[in-house]
Amino acid sequence: MQEWVKESGARIVVIFEGRDAAGKGSAIKRVTEFLNPRVARIVALPVPTERERGQWYFQRYIEHLPSTGEIVLMDRSWYNRAGVEHVMGYCTPDEYRRFLHQAPLFERMLVEDGILLVKYWFSVSDHEQERRFRSRLNDPMRRWKLSGTDLFSITKWVDYSRAKDEMFVHTDLPEAPWWVVESEDKRAARLNMISHLLSIVPYTHREPPLVTIPVRPAGTEYERPPRELNRPVPDIAANLSAEPTGKPKGKAKIKKQAKKKAKAEAKAEAAKLAPEKAAKQEAKQKAAEAKLTV
Repeated sequence: MQEWVKESGARIVVIFEGRDAAGKGSAIKRVTEFLNPRVARIVALPVPTERERGQWYFQRYIEHLPSTGEIVLMDRSWYNRAGVEHVMGYCTPDEYRRFLHQAPLFERMLVEDGILLVKYWFSVSDHEQERRFRSRLNDPMRRWKLSGTDLFSITKWVDYSRAKDEMFVHTDLPEAPWWVVESEDKRAARLNMISHLLSIVPYTHREPPLVTIPVRPAGTEYERPPRELNRPVPDIAANLSAEPTGKPKGKAKIKKQAKKKAKAEAKAEAAKLAPEKAAKQEAKQKAAEAKLTV
């Protein structure tokens, strides 16, 4: 698909919406894992600035729309206004109603101009959302994903449900429908979403152009400066004897392999000398017996 997008000049926008901890971010991560970041890019905008709050609401999103041969994946989008802004009171009732009126007009303009607009809603239950919140809370590496707004959303579950229903009523367009991804199981959700995306993008199979690695010319006219002149990064990896799993890494692993090899060689050498050693031992024993006899 990526090669088709590049060659055809297609423009694709994929919107990822859903409740907090519904699996939007992990799905985006899997989609982009093997894509060229010059072709596919992620847009995850922060809270609008004071200047942006004075603009037309859709204005700050427009500059992030794709050019020819690009895929844009939006981790939340202009639908913030239909969800969190409306539920949490970050916008006025008039701004909310205006959004529901303008969003279909705005999206039809994008589609009429040739953009393929795909909208996904990741659906998760209240029990599973709370379980994921607690998992993040207990994990220092993922605790940053939790905000006060995220946690407060637990108390606004029904309000968010009503807001989602109202959003679907006004913005589920024939040209840009909402697709619901059941995400109780994150892995299944990602597989289903990726499979569906590939099924609706009208790409044809493309193979990347074959390339050959050229022969490197001899660098006879270049002399590298002494390494001592460089400022190296400290080699802390060399000092790590093992990972938490206990598997040796780096120099420690090499040292262990060398020790194992030396032990094997010594054993083989001992096996070779065994007959000679046994003969000497036997001769020594016979000499001792002869001495006793005398």
